[in-house]
Amino acid sequence: MRVVVVDYGMGNLRSVAKALEYVGFPEVKISSDPKEVREADALVFPGQGAFRKAMENLKDLGLLKPLREHVERGKPFLGICLGLQLLFEKSYEHGETEGLGLLEGEVVLLPPKVKLPHIGWNQVWIRKKGGLYSGIESGDFFYFVHSYHVVPRDSGVVASTTDYSVDFVSAVQKENLWAVQFHPEKSQRKGLRLLENFRKFCENAL
Repeated sequence: MRVVVVDYGMGNLRSVAKALEYVGFPEVKISSDPKEVREADALVFPGQGAFRKAMENLKDLGLLKPLREHVERGKPFLGICLGLQLLFEKSYEHGETEGLGLLEGEVVLLPPKVKLPHIGWNQVWIRKKGGLYSGIESGDFFYFVHSYHVVPRDSGVVASTTDYSVDFVSAVQKENLWAVQFHPEKSQRKGLRLLENFRKFCENAL
């Protein structure tokens, strides 16, 4: 099973790759090559930074079509942080920018009355038990670094929410597509459990 961590120049990806190796993925590669992304059995799509710059990088690297095709073909996919936000139709960070459009909805700024960015440990309140959150309890803590959050049009995709002055969506799950706002690779035991759940999902799906 080949899992590719998608490199589009938005963050240090080695910690994600090491965490995937730790939970038992047999072949993990960091790549920006559209051919390798297209041929991967599973994709992990992390990222930090600005939405607009990320979309520009994905376009310049020729990765927009391979990413969309991977999800549409039903292959396992895990988005992390910015990799969650980019799945939606548009973001309002630094002006309106079109996203991948794999999920309906938009990305908006957290309430300005709270300290931004939202950095540190916070609880997730699980809406979808099992799957992504198998063996994880509602109220468990994960590590966040972000200022924007997703607003899905379909509430049925929401896997968990988190309270930071406002309840925001901290994870989504729809068929083969999983994505989280927090960083599982920085979330110690619970984060590793989530990545292990993804590995098991991949093994059953492939």
